[in-house]
Amino acid sequence: MTVVIHNTLTNKKETFKPIEKNKVSMYVCGVTVYDDIHMGHARSMIVFDMVARYLRYIGYDVRHVTNFTDVDDKIINRANEEGIDPLKLSARYIDRYFEEAAAIGVGRATVYPKASESMDDIISMIGDIIKAGFGYPTEDGSVYFSVDKVKDYGRLTKRKLEDMESSGRIAMDDQKRNPMDFAVWKAAKPGEVYWDSPWGKGRPGWHIECSAMIRRHLGDVIDIHGGGNDLIFPHHENEILQTESVTGKPLANYWMHNGMLQVKGEKMSKSLGNFFRVKEVLAKYDKYTIRYYFLNTHYRGPLIYGEEVIEEAAASLARLWNNYRELQSYVRNANGSDDIIETIAVTKKEFIENMNDDFNTRGAMGAIFQMVRDTNKSMSERTLSRKGAESAISLLKEFDTIFGILPEDAASDDSLDAVMNIMIEIRAELRKRKMFDVADMIRNKLAEAGIKIEDTTEGAKWKKI
Repeated sequence: MTVVIHNTLTNKKETFKPIEKNKVSMYVCGVTVYDDIHMGHARSMIVFDMVARYLRYIGYDVRHVTNFTDVDDKIINRANEEGIDPLKLSARYIDRYFEEAAAIGVGRATVYPKASESMDDIISMIGDIIKAGFGYPTEDGSVYFSVDKVKDYGRLTKRKLEDMESSGRIAMDDQKRNPMDFAVWKAAKPGEVYWDSPWGKGRPGWHIECSAMIRRHLGDVIDIHGGGNDLIFPHHENEILQTESVTGKPLANYWMHNGMLQVKGEKMSKSLGNFFRVKEVLAKYDKYTIRYYFLNTHYRGPLIYGEEVIEEAAASLARLWNNYRELQSYVRNANGSDDIIETIAVTKKEFIENMNDDFNTRGAMGAIFQMVRDTNKSMSERTLSRKGAESAISLLKEFDTIFGILPEDAASDDSLDAVMNIMIEIRAELRKRKMFDVADMIRNKLAEAGIKIEDTTEGAKWKKI
């Protein structure tokens, strides 16, 4: 089964060929844990959760590593504001990360290394960078990476060194030999958390932790390196320099970057103050709607955030849920002769083709909804057979192992279905006895509870609303 991935490094789609047969090594940059995660983080988390799920679905053994940056200026500043130890602050937000990741249906990565627990690997790698002639210590006990030693800086960004400007977390320092040099080890300031090193007390720079963690948990060369496209420069560009200066090998064979979540034309971020915390959104919408909202678009493109957009996603997802539940109800009394097996086969083929084409979840969703329309038509005409209904149900469950957008109780609605069939029979009997007020009261009370009864020419039907 051929999968193609858009590789940021080459800016083209390439056939995926893992280093080791049937196995995938994937590293995805995690979060800096000084606050609750927001919806911008959630997009990257759900995208790469989907990637890991799909690769497993088609038979790969995936080793997925996501890090926590738990030593950082922002963490130290927030901890000082609260008057607590920085590592206690970061531990608090790591716990919240796991709670909120589970709440949006994100499966656990294989390993979650922390910067604070990777110091031996980080210090060792910095030593190797200095030995290779790419790093230099300074009088204050910091260590910088010398970009002048690199011939092809800018491979990922497609920009020349002289055209680049320092940005983000690259701090200017008069001890740098070149303004674009970046710290791999920062000398500790008074009152800051620190670790001992051959160059003095300090803590790692932002970029070095990922290089060291990848080397420790996945090896010198990995299959896939992922993250948001805001990390391409400087973070991922500098990771490449660090690792390749030591190993002489490419850090990753495929670079994947998801597009940014945008609010009024700007990316969602804490620094811009235009972010929405996941826990706040979960108070209004369930995890299935959030996942569908993110997955019903291609991962590489930008995505607009707004409640009206999520409401549209919720309405669209409701159509899928209703089809799924109606199939479950229909299958018990199916008597049609049209088993739509060809439709099921076409749906699966189109789903796989879209997912193999750079994880095109938007196209895959389109294939699913075409099947929804076909089965809805067959059910309304009473031509759908039991085998056809069962096949459609089975395929939706299969797809959901990748998307995670069907509610967990959807597969076990038997008891609710049985109760609703009893309620429908009671209503029918009440209507026969011309007790319409009581029959209407049942219908209205069920509507208040989120269940809609529709009276059709084939009899009453119910669905969740």
